[in-house]
Parts: sequence; structure tokens; C-alpha cells
Amino acid sequence: MSVRDRALLALERRSWAGPGAKERAIREELGIAPVRYYQLLNALIDDERALLEDPVTVNRLRRVRDARRGRR
Repeated sequence: MSVRDRALLALERRSWAGPGAKERAIREELGIAPVRYYQLLNALIDDERALLEDPVTVNRLRRVRDARRGRR
């Protein structure tokens, strides 16, 4: 996994104090737009290396994504 991939997972593991805090951290720490962050993260959670790196976060994100797809 790349340094960027690990940074995405690390940021996703954190909890956020209020609205906008996560988006601000995405811009400041990763230097990318939140939309791009979510695109990269969505692709990353399908990568088995990410699952090996951080199974708790990846499985949580997969459950959230699957639940959203089920509601559509």
C-alpha cells in the first residue's frame, strides 16, 4: 500500500468534532478535495491490501457502502 492509501485509512479512523472538520482535515492534511478523497477511499476499500492493513475500518466502510446501496 502507498503512503497516500495509509493516510486515507488513518484519516477515516479518526472521529470528528463537528460539521466540516473532516472536510477541512482532508484539504489540509491530504491536499485534495473531499470529493476526490471519497473516490479514492471507495476504490481503496475494495483492495485486499487495505483489508489486511486495517480490517476494522475497511469492514466498517464496506458495511456502510452496502447498506447505502441496499436503500437505493
